[in-house]
Amino acid sequence: MLRQAIVCTLLGLTVAGVIEPRYNPNDFGGRIVGGEPTTIEKFPYQVSLQKGGSHFCGGSLYSPDIIITAAHCLQSYKPSEIKVRLGSANYKSGGELVSVKRFKYHEGYNSSIMINDVAVIKLSTPVRYTTKIQPIKLAESNPKTGTPAVVSGWGTEKFLVGSIQKILQQVEVNIVSMSDCSSQKYKYGSQVRETMVCAAVEGGGKDACQGDSGGPLAADGKLVGVVSWGNMCARKDYPGVYSSVADLRSWIVKNAVEL
Repeated sequence: MLRQAIVCTLLGLTVAGVIEPRYNPNDFGGRIVGGEPTTIEKFPYQVSLQKGGSHFCGGSLYSPDIIITAAHCLQSYKPSEIKVRLGSANYKSGGELVSVKRFKYHEGYNSSIMINDVAVIKLSTPVRYTTKIQPIKLAESNPKTGTPAVVSGWGTEKFLVGSIQKILQQVEVNIVSMSDCSSQKYKYGSQVRETMVCAAVEGGGKDACQGDSGGPLAADGKLVGVVSWGNMCARKDYPGVYSSVADLRSWIVKNAVEL
């Protein structure tokens, strides 16, 4: 099926098609589309990646000194430029603000088709677990279509638009498997590939958006996806697309140890 091309210039990319990475360097804050404020105690694995005190991407705590995020979040930065805030629903204050020692993104990451959109970050100092700072386990397999899931972050409320919200947001969605997401029911077709999983609600209206990139999609208490891309945000027939943690699990585990 032919579709009108959308040109993406986020992160300095020019991408034909509908691939819109969910990070806009000019958007700091906002909120998830269709979500509601939440507490860090409900999402103690959620972290904020920051430069100069401004939030630019999300991430998930995997171990005391390892964060999982999206590869596309790190393309414009050096480790010395990034800090990570943990243990606070307010990305501007509270919790712990830790510098970054180094990071690595997947060697097979491809910005034009967004496969392998995953990275690991090593903190300069390990954190101590509390009720507000806890790791999340990695999914070993992709949940079936319809499985309830939740995505959290500080991203915008509309595509490239949104009032700044300092407090963490959450929204409930349903898993859409890679095979179902690339089927005729939805409009991505072959753009949904291996290493991807989708999530949506019937009719649209709930989704991750710019600023949520790299953040967690969780189901059954495990990290299922990493916020990656989508056609705008919360559009009917265009689910949010996430890096599949189950498909990328071996790379994450191996590089978390070696980093």
